[in-house]
Amino acid sequence: MKKLIVIAVALGLAMGASAQRFGHGFGGGHVYVAPPRVSVGIGLGYSPFYYSPFGYNPYGYGNVYGRSYRPTKLDMKIQDVKNDYGDKINSAKHDTSLTRKERRQTVHQLRKERDEAINDLKRNYYKY
Repeated sequence: MKKLIVIAVALGLAMGASAQRFGHGFGGGHVYVAPPRVSVGIGLGYSPFYYSPFGYNPYGYGNVYGRSYRPTKLDMKIQDVKNDYGDKINSAKHDTSLTRKERRQTVHQLRKERDEAINDLKRNYYKY
C-alpha cells in the first residue's frame, strides 16, 4: 500500500512539473525562461512533454537550427597529436621493463613534448 502511494505521489509531481509554463514580460518584449523539464517516458527516446524555445537539444546529438560543428584543420591536427602522444603515454605507463621512477619521468617528458607540439602547431598555424 505504501509503495502505491509513493508511486502515485511521484507520478503526480512529475506530471505537475512537466505541465508548467514560464514567461516573464520585461518592458515591451517577453523573455521566456526555459526551466529544467521533468518528463515521464517509457524509454523510447522521445518525450512528448519536452519543449524549448531556444533550440536546446536534450539528447546531445544532431544539430540545432541547421548548424553543426565542423572542426577546423587546426583542431584535427591537435587531436592527431593528442592521440599519438596518448598512445605513447599509455605504453610508457604500462612498460614493466622500467622502474616506477623511470616510468613517471618518461610520462612527464612525453606530456611536456605533447604540450610543446600543440603550442608549436597553434603558433605556426596562422603564419601560412
